[in-house]
Amino acid sequence: MWDASKCNLCGDCLVKCHYVDYDRDRAVAEIKLLMEGKDAEILSNCTTCIACNDYCPTGADPSDLIFKMQEKIGACPIVVVGKPVLEAFAGALEGREAPGQLMPGDPHKPALSLDSFRFENFPEGTFDSRLFTGMTIVTGDEYASLVGLVHMGGASFVERYGQRVLDRLASVGKDIVYIHNEGFVLAHVKAREYGFKVPFRYMHLFEYLRDYLRDHKSNITRLGKKVAYQANCATRWIPEYDAFLDEIFELVGVERPNRKYERLNALCCSAPLIHTNRELAVDIQKKNFEDAIECGADAIITSCPVCDGVFRRPSSQFGLPNIFITDLCRIALGEKTWPERSR
Repeated sequence: MWDASKCNLCGDCLVKCHYVDYDRDRAVAEIKLLMEGKDAEILSNCTTCIACNDYCPTGADPSDLIFKMQEKIGACPIVVVGKPVLEAFAGALEGREAPGQLMPGDPHKPALSLDSFRFENFPEGTFDSRLFTGMTIVTGDEYASLVGLVHMGGASFVERYGQRVLDRLASVGKDIVYIHNEGFVLAHVKAREYGFKVPFRYMHLFEYLRDYLRDHKSNITRLGKKVAYQANCATRWIPEYDAFLDEIFELVGVERPNRKYERLNALCCSAPLIHTNRELAVDIQKKNFEDAIECGADAIITSCPVCDGVFRRPSSQFGLPNIFITDLCRIALGEKTWPERSR
């Protein structure tokens, strides 16, 4: 959450941004405008990747300031394009749309939250995998993470509907495993910021997969591959969970070679830009894939259904497989084969 008392106007948040070319004076001037409640160029140039939150040395959370001002001003392309989607989400969250789905499972196993994603947003066979056998599955807009709505101008949705979503998940009566980073962020980060109650135990997908693989080591065939990881934007809020991903890679026998665009320096997948600045979106995808190829990766690994969907076109274009994190585990467990390169 934005904390003006922590901002020392150093300008690092925008000087280091990949998507604008601001010197320190310009960066400070932009932040000052936002702090004064005024429009600023960064609102239209921001890709909503949350990286400025990492670049800030004082923990002021400039990304939250930018997102709230994007929604308040309402003129930037991302907000304009996202308005109809936000209206649909509000309808579902307020009970004016069709309810979500709950597929009961084994009473002794946790529930898997798909957030607002549908089954078809994940690789075929994902929920038939032994990874998730017997788990209750919940999906639908009323279970939405909300934090991801900043990518379309919905920064206020967390405060407005956050407790409602958490209570809805609590009504399932089970521990929750979040298959998407942003659902986990709502419970683990935003709930604390806004004072929401989280009346259930929860777990990040990476921790769940790590534990499953540890418990089934004898079923794993180590893959002997190199992979590049495409971080979902929400990982900026929970960088410590990257350690679980590294454990997963070690367990399945893949190497994560150093590349330019990863961890603190990661680029987004470009999803928020596809309908607002297609030229920039294509350029970002190109940089991601060329960087992965240059470091010797045999595939790009994604952990977000949006990133996974966006990368299907460049994956074919550059001949580098795009593998969802659960499919990587399924390959090591013998449920699937490693995809062939298309070129």
